[in-house]
Amino acid sequence: MGKLIVSLSPHAHGTDTVERNMYGVIIALMPALLVSFYFFGLGSVVVTATSVAACVFFEWAISKYILKQERNTVLDGSAILTGLLLAFNLPSNLPIWIILIGALFAIGVAKMTFGGLGNNLFNPALVGRAALLVAFPAQMTTWPKVGQLGSYLDAETGATPLSIMKNAIKSGDASVLDQLPDSLSLFLGSHPDGAGAMGEICALALIIGLCYMLWKKIITWHIPVSIICTVFLFAGLLHLANPIYADPVSVIFSGGLMLGAIFMATDYVTSPMTPKGQLIYGVAIGFLTVVIRNWGAYPEGMSFAILIMNAFTPLINNYVKPKRFGEVPAKN
Repeated sequence: MGKLIVSLSPHAHGTDTVERNMYGVIIALMPALLVSFYFFGLGSVVVTATSVAACVFFEWAISKYILKQERNTVLDGSAILTGLLLAFNLPSNLPIWIILIGALFAIGVAKMTFGGLGNNLFNPALVGRAALLVAFPAQMTTWPKVGQLGSYLDAETGATPLSIMKNAIKSGDASVLDQLPDSLSLFLGSHPDGAGAMGEICALALIIGLCYMLWKKIITWHIPVSIICTVFLFAGLLHLANPIYADPVSVIFSGGLMLGAIFMATDYVTSPMTPKGQLIYGVAIGFLTVVIRNWGAYPEGMSFAILIMNAFTPLINNYVKPKRFGEVPAKN
């Protein structure tokens, strides 16, 4: 006879599962993935396939032979998602052996070291990207131009919109910003020069993914909207104060801001639990992104801003605690 489990109310059963949410995010990433295949061709296919396969392999091997877990978590979709997000943060001409190192850091160091899914402090894909950026800065900041469908390692490279913005700030010459593509080209990813990482090429594809996740209630609007609005506000104030800073629309559609705001910062494990906490988290990420982009060593600041705020998530959760079920507010 089975054991009778007695617990306190409320007794509610939700339909959410790890698998449902993970594969839901993977589906939301498909428009951006297809766009990256269209613009980068063979390079995008090689980088994506290598990253996903390596992340799945490392999670399976570590679970089975090091942690010796009875239940392997490979099929829950989290390793596949980490591989996709890592690939989206890489250039489409990155050598395979560097991708493997990034996958090992993402899965082995950032995820499995802490006990696997649900226990990691930092977003695994961003840890992998940050490790590669520190170890291989030249390879990680060489961006292929779009349209070279059959090229991989020998793809022609060019300056990204973020590097143009950085040059304008360093030189103090606002005319450098004339080299920027127009906002529509940035939105659609149709500019011919260096486009940046694979997953950040087309803001429209990322927004389609956002709409799908909101429709399926995989995420809420609080984090992505607060990040984008904060960046727009601070970038707009800087642009009004000094024209060497790019206009806020170009800032939002450039680099990995949309990718980070929609798919990276909204990670369940590393983001706050409450709507109020998520708004605080999003505003802080947006502010740090603008600061790092304009005055940091690297043109892109989204990844570092998210990782910094991942570290503050436990403090935010402690500061903004959800109200207990049935709790009566204290009288003054």
